[in-house]
Amino acid sequence: MIHARPLLLAMKNITLHNEPLNEKTMANILLLWLINALSVYATASLLSGISVRSFGAALLVALVLGLINALLKPVLIFFSIPFIVVTLGLFLLIINALMLQLAAAIVGGFYVSSFGWAVLGSIVISIVSWLLSSLFNI
Repeated sequence: MIHARPLLLAMKNITLHNEPLNEKTMANILLLWLINALSVYATASLLSGISVRSFGAALLVALVLGLINALLKPVLIFFSIPFIVVTLGLFLLIINALMLQLAAAIVGGFYVSSFGWAVLGSIVISIVSWLLSSLFNI
């Protein structure tokens, strides 16, 4: 079981946007991680083409998706700007689906059966995550 307090204390020296992380900011980061994991878990139970073995695997998927979205997605968006403009932003759905399939390839216990399910899954994950984030005012 992960206890938040020691993790929060260990992260005291980390900065975000040149501001030190305080306990409220770190709690929000942990809450967003939990919300994303819940979104992945809910999507897997709603869609038959996406499956996750356990909530622990959903936590790992949320972490991997966060890292992929922070590191790889901006590069893909930059190089695909012409496609994004021509398709009026719909190409972003393709990028999100690719990120979801990449996470499925990295994390054991998370499976996406086809690209179509990845597109639909990325939409559902975004909607559930948005609903939960607005519910918790994050």
